[in-house]
Amino acid sequence: QASQDELKAAYRRLCMLYHPDKHRDPELKSQAERLFNLVHQAYEVLSDPQTRAIYDIYGRRGLEMEGWEVVERKRTAAEIREEFERLQREREERRLQQRTNPKGTISVGIDATDLFDRYDEEYEDVPGSSFPQIEINKMHISQSIEAPLTSTDTAILSGNLSTQNGNGGGSINLALRRVTSAKGWGELEFGAGDLHGPLFGLKIFRNLTPRCFITTNCALQFSSRGVRPGLTTVLARNLDKNTMGYLQWRWGIQSAMNTSIVRDTKTSHFTVAMQLGIPHSFMMVSYQHKFQDEDQTRVKGSLKVGFFGTIVEYGAERKISRHSVLGATVSVGVPQGVSLKIKLNRASQTYFFPVHLTDQLLPSAVFYATVGPLVVYFAMHRLVIKPYLRAQKERELEKQRESTASDILQKKQEAEAAVRLMQESVRRIIEAEEARMGLIVVNAWYGKFVNDNSRKNEKVKVIDVTVPLQCLVKDSKLILTEASKAGLPGFYDPCVGEEKSLKVLYQFRGVLHQVMSADNEALRIPKQSHRIDADG
Repeated sequence: QASQDELKAAYRRLCMLYHPDKHRDPELKSQAERLFNLVHQAYEVLSDPQTRAIYDIYGRRGLEMEGWEVVERKRTAAEIREEFERLQREREERRLQQRTNPKGTISVGIDATDLFDRYDEEYEDVPGSSFPQIEINKMHISQSIEAPLTSTDTAILSGNLSTQNGNGGGSINLALRRVTSAKGWGELEFGAGDLHGPLFGLKIFRNLTPRCFITTNCALQFSSRGVRPGLTTVLARNLDKNTMGYLQWRWGIQSAMNTSIVRDTKTSHFTVAMQLGIPHSFMMVSYQHKFQDEDQTRVKGSLKVGFFGTIVEYGAERKISRHSVLGATVSVGVPQGVSLKIKLNRASQTYFFPVHLTDQLLPSAVFYATVGPLVVYFAMHRLVIKPYLRAQKERELEKQRESTASDILQKKQEAEAAVRLMQESVRRIIEAEEARMGLIVVNAWYGKFVNDNSRKNEKVKVIDVTVPLQCLVKDSKLILTEASKAGLPGFYDPCVGEEKSLKVLYQFRGVLHQVMSADNEALRIPKQSHRIDADG
């Protein structure tokens, strides 16, 4: 947000500090020349509206992007962003043939009813009958990949295999999707399988207005019983910023009409739906609360009532690593019984394990389905997940340190050189501040501080930044903006990838003050709240 006048003032101040002619020592002179050139390069970028807009939005990688030399000079950052995105699209189009978007699901159904509802009287004489029998009674595997053909055409290949109680089958589908305009796309689908025969389908999506869209899916399923047509149409509309309304009509196999309202906000997700159809009609209400924590914890509950009975579900899900989300849901229904559903999302792959516990409403089954996953999760989280994530983070930090070692060494040398070049200027600033009883930086440290007793074994990694911080004092004031302080003159990053802070002990009007500031936190001193109580 700095104005051109502020940029010029900062440029002149740093030029005076680093100008080679001000230093007679040969070593200091060469260091000053290098830093002076860096300051000049920075000013060249920031003083030009076009290159400054590129740097402000995209950083150094934006300046290194090929294609800017043929771009006419733009006036606004929005136009710069538009041009950058065009260049990125051209680069992406050259890599279309190398990209796919794999998605997959593996579902394993487990029958554990023998744990709670055993037929003991029928198998008393069978060896091993004293142990509950847990069986896998069904499995489903599906996988799909996308292959972009052109910037508007995409081919999607998918397949699935299913088995239940010894019987199963599979199918394979090929879909060709074309984006016809910014408002819609169309998709042709061809499929074949050993259970249902050939399938031909057509799907169309269209934005009717900026707040309303429609999707239509027509299908012809060929089988030994003849041709079975099907049609599904969905009309959706934005009711407000966070709420969508849906109307669905399905004709053919399992004909039905469905209406639903979905409200999704930063902290919650609410759905209410009603369906009239053959064979199932029902009403459903569900609510999900999103906690704003690091693990993105969510708790949910739903109630579904229909001709098939009543089902109550409740559960939770939590992020256990950067790409993995683990969830568990307990389903209690009449006449369905009690089930536990465990789901793991790993990137674009989903692993689903529905465990059927009992056909009856047994309190013991509900209790163990609720408490069991919690106990296992917290034990696993403490004994396995946390140590694994800690070790993974250390490996990533070590890898990051190794990859940036040469760059950090260069930054360190530049910072040390800058501190040596600042000594004379700092001496004059201190004399001027002492004369007016102004702002004098007594001590300043930047890096990783360890204050928590639980982290006492961690190593403190800080550097002394007293001189460069005093050099930034002007008219008894020090103002730092919301940006990493590692980029300040005379600073460098002493602990790559770790949380850093700035601790300052300063004197103002003869009174000691102290403040601790986070790395990206803005800082203004002096302040009355920083004053150290003499009685303490």
